[in-house]
This record gives sequence, C-alpha cells and structure tokens, in this order.
Amino acid sequence: MEITKVNENELEELQQISRQTFYETFADVNTEENMQKFLQEAYAIDKLSAEMQNPDSAFYFARQDGNVIGYLKINFGPSQTELKDLDSLEIERIYVAKEFLGMKVGQMLYEKAMEIAREKNCKYLWLGVWENNARAIGFYKKNGFVEFGQHEFILGEDVQTDIMMRLAL
Repeated sequence: MEITKVNENELEELQQISRQTFYETFADVNTEENMQKFLQEAYAIDKLSAEMQNPDSAFYFARQDGNVIGYLKINFGPSQTELKDLDSLEIERIYVAKEFLGMKVGQMLYEKAMEIAREKNCKYLWLGVWENNARAIGFYKKNGFVEFGQHEFILGEDVQTDIMMRLAL
C-alpha cells in the first residue's frame, strides 16, 4: 500500500472515491435525497478542483496495487473549516472504501497527516466527526484525540452535529 499526493489530473478518481466512501459510510443512516444532494454538491469536479488548487489544502490517496482505496484531506490556516489557527492542521476527511475497513488504511492516512503536521511544526491537529459515527470517534480516541466542542454539518436538508476533537502535538 502506498500514500501519494493527489494531483490535478486525478480529479475524477478523487471524485469517485469521495462519493463512494461517503455513500458507503452514511447512506444507511440518511435519506437518499439528502445523500444525493450532498454528493452532487460537495464532490462536484469544480469544487474539488478549487479545493485542490488551494495552497493551504492537500489531498492524499491510499493505493493498493495502483487502485485508490481511500483518501485524506488536510487544511492549514485560513483553509480550515473553522478554527483557522495557523498553529494547527485540520483533518477534514479520512475515508476508506468499505472493503478495506479494518486493514489499517485509515491509520496510514492519519499517520501521513501527523507527519505533515510535525513537518510544519503544528501545535495540534483537530477535526469534526459526526456524533453518530461511533467507528470514527473510536478511531480518533484510540489515537489520543479528545473532544473540545461541536459544530453543525449540513447534509442535504438535514442539520447534523459534529463533535470537534483535537490532539496536542
């Protein structure tokens, strides 16, 4: 397995893995209408392209045998979704294809985020995770993250609550 930085000519692969993994993760606990609205808007090619061109954001693929099986999105400073703290790194997304869950892919993507945070001398990492995503909450707690707040996440027409978690470095 390898972790590689996503480049502009891989936008369609990014869109596909983004939509696939989000749907696999949340479709069974949300309406199809809200899921489709979110997938179309959040993972539109022009939106992903703009995110990728932002110098304070980066995407990384997890690949096995050349196939994309997961991805990571990180943000720094003004690109962060909320805190916008120059001393922090936000993990905005870590998603892994369902068939590869439990195979340490998420851990490898997380470790890539940690490596980058240390290289940039960040004081902490932070993220938001849906309050009903017990698997992800457990993953982050296992890696030392603690809760420090919450924020709203809009999925289609549904207003959901994300738990904000952080890890001091």
